[in-house]
Parts: sequence; C-alpha cells; structure tokens
Amino acid sequence: MGIQGLTSFIDHCGTIVKYDHFRNSKVVIDGSNIFHFLYFNPSVDQQHGGDFEDQVCKFFKALRDCGIEPYVIIDGGSDPTDKKFETLRKRAESKIDTANMLSKGLIPTLARQVFKEVLSSLGVPFAQALSEADQEIASLAQRWKCPVLSNDNDFYIFDIQAGFLPMSHFKWQNASVQNYIPCKLYTTTSFCRHFNINRQLLPVFAAIAGNDYVNLDKMDYNRTWSRCSMFINDQHGVVFFNKLLKWLASFQEKQEALDNVHLLIGHGENNMDAALQALSQGIETYQIQPGCLERFFNDGEAPDPGLLPDHLSVLPDWTLLPLTKGTLPPYMIYILQLRPVIQGIQVEDHSLPSGNITSRPIRQVFYGLLLGEGREVEEYDREGKNLTSSKVKAILPSAAQLLQLDTLDQTPYFERLEVFLETLGVSQSTLNGVPPHLGLPVAVTYYWQRHAHPRPDRPLLQALLLGLVFGELCRQRKMLERMRGLIQRPAMSPDLGVAHVFSQWNRCMRDGLDLNQLLCLPLPEPQCAWLYKGTLVHQLVDQLRGGVTPDSLLMEDPSSVQLYRAMLEAIFNS
Repeated sequence: MGIQGLTSFIDHCGTIVKYDHFRNSKVVIDGSNIFHFLYFNPSVDQQHGGDFEDQVCKFFKALRDCGIEPYVIIDGGSDPTDKKFETLRKRAESKIDTANMLSKGLIPTLARQVFKEVLSSLGVPFAQALSEADQEIASLAQRWKCPVLSNDNDFYIFDIQAGFLPMSHFKWQNASVQNYIPCKLYTTTSFCRHFNINRQLLPVFAAIAGNDYVNLDKMDYNRTWSRCSMFINDQHGVVFFNKLLKWLASFQEKQEALDNVHLLIGHGENNMDAALQALSQGIETYQIQPGCLERFFNDGEAPDPGLLPDHLSVLPDWTLLPLTKGTLPPYMIYILQLRPVIQGIQVEDHSLPSGNITSRPIRQVFYGLLLGEGREVEEYDREGKNLTSSKVKAILPSAAQLLQLDTLDQTPYFERLEVFLETLGVSQSTLNGVPPHLGLPVAVTYYWQRHAHPRPDRPLLQALLLGLVFGELCRQRKMLERMRGLIQRPAMSPDLGVAHVFSQWNRCMRDGLDLNQLLCLPLPEPQCAWLYKGTLVHQLVDQLRGGVTPDSLLMEDPSSVQLYRAMLEAIFNS
C-alpha cells in the first residue's frame, strides 16, 4: 500500500531517478494504479460518473506508437492478512464525505469493468491477479527483464533489474516524433549507490519506515509527533529517511541489521514480539517470489493451482481461468474465505439509505451460490454519513436449490438462466423483443424500477433507456445530432436526487453483471462502455422534465425509436 513520504523524498534527492527515452520494450503495468491515474484526469467528468475510455485508448495508442508492448496486471487478489482490508475500510470512510459533497474523487461503479473491456478491444494483454498484484508485477518484470510502470512507491523497494518507471514522470501525452516517451527511470542500483547501502537492506529500510513500533530517538531523531505531523515538520521526509538510511549503512548484511532492529523499539513497549513480527512480515513483502501469470500471458492457461498461496485453496479449479481473465468478480474470494466485504461509495443523498441496499437481494443470491443458503456475509456500507457493518444472509431462489459451486460451470444453460431471471423477477418472454446483448441491462432496469427508493419517475427511466439507445448507436458508429449536442454541453453540477437514483441503477447493474458471470453468462454480457454515459443521462433528465419527448430526440433514426419503444414496453409489460 506504499510508504508514506517516500516518493517525495526520492524526488527531492534528484539524482537517483534518471531521465530516459522509453521505447521498443516490454513493460509490466500496474493496472489498478494506472486505471486511477487515467480516470482522475481533468478531461474526465467525474461529478456525473463521466466516461474515460477515450483516455485509456489514447494512453495505449501512445505506447504502441513507440514500440512499447504493455502487459497489464490488475489487482484483484486477496491478502491473507487484515492489513489490506483495514486500508480499504479507511478509504471507504474518507469517500463518504466526498460523495456527499458531489465532489471529485470517486470511481463510478462500472468504470473498472469498462477499463477491462477497453483493454480487450485494444488487444492489450491483461490479467487479474488472484493474490497480491505487486508481487505478480515484480515477478513478471524480473522474469522478462523489463521495467514496471506504476505510481505505487512500493516499486522503489522491489529489486527489479530493469527498473521502475514512476507514472507521475511518464509523459505519454508528449510522445515525440522520434517515437519515444520522455520519462524518468529508477533503479535500486542507483538508490543503493547514492546512500551507500547494500541492496539486501532495501526491504529492511521499507519495513522499518512503515512501522509504527520503531522509535527514532535511537537514531537521535525526536519522534514525539505522529507520523503525519512528523512529515509536516520534515519537508519531503528528508531528515527521517536520511537518519534511517545512515543507520542501515553501518551494516553489511540483512541479518546483521535485523539483529539490531530491537534497539529501535521504544522503551515501555510490551509487545516487542508483535513489533518484530510486523517487521519480519514487512520485509517478506518485498522479496520477489515466483509468480503464476507468465504461462497465462504466454499460453492463455490458468495459473497452476500448486503455485497458488494456501488461502486460495477455497477456489474451485474451474474458476481460476475466468478469474485470471477478469471475467469473474475477484471479491468472490473474500466471500469464500468468510471475510468482510466493503460496498462501493457513490455520489448519493446521505439523508436516504445507501443505494447498495437496492441491489442487496441480487448479492444475497450471489452469496448463496458461493456459500450455500443460510450462511452470513459481513458487509460494510454507508449508513447516513458513517461506515457500518451488518450481516447479510445468503439465499437461493427455488431454481438454484440443487446447484453446486464446484460444478456450476457444467450446469445446463436453461437452469442457470432461470436462476438469473428469477433473481431479477423477469420472465424470458419479457426479453424476447429486445436485442440479446441488451437483455441483461433491460432486466436490471426492470429490477431497479421496482426496487429503487425513492421510486424513479418516468423521466429518469426514459433517460436511462435513451442512454442505452445512444450507446447502441455509438457501437454501430451512428450518431444523432440532438444527442451529440447534449453530451457536448458544459457539465452542470448534478442534481443530488437524480444522482442518488442513478447510483442505485449502477449498483444493480454491477451486481447483476457479477451474478451473470458467476452463472457462466446465461445472458450475453453487454459492453458497459456503451451502457451509461453519466453526463448524457443527467442532461437528458433535464430535457425530459422540461417537456422534450423521447421521440423528438430520436426522430433522425427510425430504428432507434423502435429500439427505445421495445425496451420501454418490455419493462412496463413485465
């Protein structure tokens, strides 16, 4: 999860990171990190859940133009300890205020699915890690002797031979006519030479720097403040890191440093063993272990179960390949391990119940297929302006009573389809007049129309369906000028009530997609990039409430009118 202050410290040192012209090389990309970096770009309309696929396309085009072969690893895996969960819980708490203020800083519910779809459409090889992604990224880069691209400062510590390219210095938008990308390259060799320490001590440095038990008084540094205030008073962490590195430089071997670490544990600490254990685990984090994704990238095969960590033994063998391909939701691993899950925080009206409650019955079936009926899952979700936990019971609809997780992939198609449709309360006949690839969004929209609170009014439903029509036209390379004009208008601050109802639809869609994936796709999976354009649907609500009719927006293309009416009739006829 990174070491506080390390990035600014290395930037402050100046000479450690070298300027480079990057081209004609493989690169292993930290997918989750780059995903955030590209989304939080000024050109993306974050307040309305803006689309960002154009940014992703431009980024990978710049790489290809420079002869760079990207291999993307997305963090989908589980951490056998609670350290990662605690970090995610604190992040969720901080997002609640952000969401309430309608400000920037939130990732839309479907954005990660869109990211994976865009990678697939561009032919960019990617994998979803089953365990910690950092280890898989470092291992693959070491095997292929190529650098890592990320903004995670943990990669300053991994001893990767070809080095680390910090995304903050990777000027992909300035790819030159000479077909290279201006950037900065970091290597552990340069760092260790600068501070005159053995490279074996880098994991020790990182483990100590990120450990709250260490007492820096032992290095003549007055650590009487919290770590946060310490960095406020020590610009770039220069004093802190320099003192620590000077202390480490007095040792030649890792074990010698470890034998003396106890001297840094403050007086009065009753949990010396806990402190040393935390340091030992921290050091182990940065030892590059053999990965399991190379054969997936080379041959398209699932990871060898024998190479996976013990805590992943809960996964049926058939799930390994779709999990690695990113076509199964990774949080199912947490469910199978009976560990708590955190629901996403979205822009909502915090005087109303969390939008995640609307889709909870869908998740309950998802949990039931994984665990069996009657088991409980601990969910963390927003209640008012606080993050609270509750127990959610796993259920199974009548159509799923005889299904078994270990053989779910072998269950007949019609049985899997019946489970999905029963969960959403939709009949097969309802979807007969709808194009197959829009069957799932229409089924989800019907479910949302019945379960959302407050109940969506007609303009909200019409706006969503018009958004689906717009996406279909874009997919077919068509465009209606009236619609184009709406999406190109300057974005206004979103209406909180509208945002709350649309956040519920997005969550229903996310959980519907997850259930459909676990059931091995009884309905064709839609392209999420075409389903929901936040800026457009918010503009459409304003237009429709002002008296504009759907037919007038679609009049340029008769087939789009037919599609809109078919979806509207399917929902009302149900």
